[in-house]
Amino acid sequence: MERDTRLPLARVELRPRTNFDPRAWYFDLPVIAALRDDGIEFDSPVTVIVGENGVGKSTLVEAIAGSWEGGLRAQDSMWSAGSGAGDTDLGNHLDCIGAQPRPHGGCFLRSESMHQLFADEDGRRVRKTDAVWSELSHGQSFLRYVAERPIGIGLWLLDEPEAALSFQSCLALLGVIGDLVAEGSQVIMATHSPVLAACPGAVIWELTDEGVEYPEWDDLDVVRNWRTFLDAPERYLRHL
Repeated sequence: MERDTRLPLARVELRPRTNFDPRAWYFDLPVIAALRDDGIEFDSPVTVIVGENGVGKSTLVEAIAGSWEGGLRAQDSMWSAGSGAGDTDLGNHLDCIGAQPRPHGGCFLRSESMHQLFADEDGRRVRKTDAVWSELSHGQSFLRYVAERPIGIGLWLLDEPEAALSFQSCLALLGVIGDLVAEGSQVIMATHSPVLAACPGAVIWELTDEGVEYPEWDDLDVVRNWRTFLDAPERYLRHL
């Protein structure tokens, strides 16, 4: 498929800068090694990244978020909660290539820093009658933030959003993602949820210990495993 340079983010490349360590542990992850060697390309408005724990989903999404945020000209306190203690320095050594001028909409959301992001925003409120994010449930605040944030055109990076969401809320998020794409935004989402992996029109990346595969939804391990479990949970539970 021809790369669509109209996407906010069409390609990510490694560009070593100060304090670059070519022996950093994250290059042992196949997806990061592929990024180092050949770069990675995005050719769909929605990319869903799945795979077992430890294959590099969050490492990749966090690094892209760090690089992207560093290239935004305007400061937006709600685009991201900032880096976390477990984040790598990989984002410092990436170049994000895509539409120019770079669109400033979107955000980076992950469950472990979402509460801090909303608490900081609550603290900046001038009118006490405004809605308070921290008084909403985890899922309510997540969906409200995504649905009510000015759409515009931008890059939305979501790291395991299902941690905040019920089944119905996952379906609601898919509807919001459809709205974002209709407005010209791009969504990159790492998830363990077969519901979110079914996002209409998404290209699916399955990260494995061997590299990156591009299966159909029906062929995903997470889909097969959930189907097998729901069909007969006792097959799994008796071995606990």
